[in-house]
Amino acid sequence: MPSRPSNLKILAWEESPLGVLCLRRRELISRPGTVIHEVTLDGEHLMSSYLTDSERALTSVALEWHTGRDLDVLVGGLGLGFTAAEALESDRVARVEVVEFLPTVISWLHDRLFPLAETLATDERVSVVEGDVYARLAGPAPERRHDVIIIDVDHDPDGSLDYANAGFYTEAGLRSAREHLSADGILGVWSSAESPPFVDALRKVFSDVRVETLDVVNDLVDVAYTNTLFFARG
Repeated sequence: MPSRPSNLKILAWEESPLGVLCLRRRELISRPGTVIHEVTLDGEHLMSSYLTDSERALTSVALEWHTGRDLDVLVGGLGLGFTAAEALESDRVARVEVVEFLPTVISWLHDRLFPLAETLATDERVSVVEGDVYARLAGPAPERRHDVIIIDVDHDPDGSLDYANAGFYTEAGLRSAREHLSADGILGVWSSAESPPFVDALRKVFSDVRVETLDVVNDLVDVAYTNTLFFARG
C-alpha cells in the first residue's frame, strides 16, 4: 500500500446512504502554512474550505434582499458550515435552523472537526437537526414560517445527489416550498451550473426571480468555473 502524503490527515471516514463520506485536512504543498478541509464522497471531491465565496454569497445576497429584522433562516445542508455561518454575520438574523441529512456530518460539528464548528456550536441562534430538507419543504407549512430559506445541497437542479430531491426543483415542489416562506420571504438555491428549466419553474411560482453568477478561479489547479445562485421572492 502506498504511503499517505504527510500533509494529509483523514479526520473522519464513514459509509453513508449516499456513499463513502470522508473529511480530511491537508496543508497545501504549494502554499506552506495554508491548511484546508475537504469532503469527498466515494473518492470524488464534494466541497472544500479553500474556495467558499459562492456559498457565502448565497446567504449574504438573500439577506441583503430581505429588508426585515428578527429574521428566521432555514438552511438546507450543513457541509463545512460556510452557508450557515454567513447568516450569523448579520445582526438582523435571530434564528438559524440547519437541516442536515447525514448524521455523520452533524457528528463532525459536535466533535469540532472543521474550523467553523465552534462558531456554529456555540452561537445560541443556531440549531442543527438531522432531517431531509426537501421532505420538510414538501410537507405542511410550519406554524412560524421562515423569512429566508437557503438550499446548498445538490450540485445543480439537474444533477441532484439523490433522485428523491428532484421534485423540489419542479413547479409543484417550489409551490410547496413557498408555503414555508413568510409573505416577503426569500428563497436562495446554490448551483454549480445554469438551469433554464429551474428558472422557468421559479418564474411560474414566484413574482420576483433573480439569477446571479459568480466566477471562481481555482488557482491550485488553474481552472476557472462559474457557480449560479438562484433567488426568488413573492
